[in-house]
Amino acid sequence: MQALLKLSRGIDTFMTWVGRWISWLILIAVIISSVNATVRKIFDVSSNSYLELQWVLFSVVFLMCSPWTLLNNEHIKIDIINHLFPLKVRSWIDMIGHVFFLVPFCVILIWTSIPFFLVSYQQNEQSFNANGLPQWPAKSLIMIGMALLLVQAVSEIIKRAAIMKGLLPDPNTLALSAQEIAALEATRLVDAISADKQ
Repeated sequence: MQALLKLSRGIDTFMTWVGRWISWLILIAVIISSVNATVRKIFDVSSNSYLELQWVLFSVVFLMCSPWTLLNNEHIKIDIINHLFPLKVRSWIDMIGHVFFLVPFCVILIWTSIPFFLVSYQQNEQSFNANGLPQWPAKSLIMIGMALLLVQAVSEIIKRAAIMKGLLPDPNTLALSAQEIAALEATRLVDAISADKQ
């Protein structure tokens, strides 16, 4: 199990590095969007390639940062219901979700996106818009993003198995409940209002 945990730590380190660097593309997308909008309003000039580049950059961030999101437990869950269950039940829910839903989902998307990308690449598919970008780089993102997410899913399964064996602490014990988060936020707001009145 220790070898698997070492593999999991390596995967987590890599996905953190990828996520942190890729997330900077949001800033680039915002800059491109701002410049494009400014040029369009002032000079009445626009470019489809800049518009499409914004969408591609957002797609890169969305797909390539999804493993980092899973790693940090920031993915969409029904936390209100999840916190009602005991820790052991939550562990089983996470394990079943990863093994029977996330992994097959990633495998199916990788399997179907490879021919989707290859056809586009072989045809050198271009945008239907004038001066648009080639389509095949954007279509490759599905395959790459799902492959990274699958690797992170393996890491999460390893960690969940270690948690269930008692080799790692359960992150759910460290998580605050919705009521605790609300209470902390209310306290912070009361302190901020009191400070403003003084």
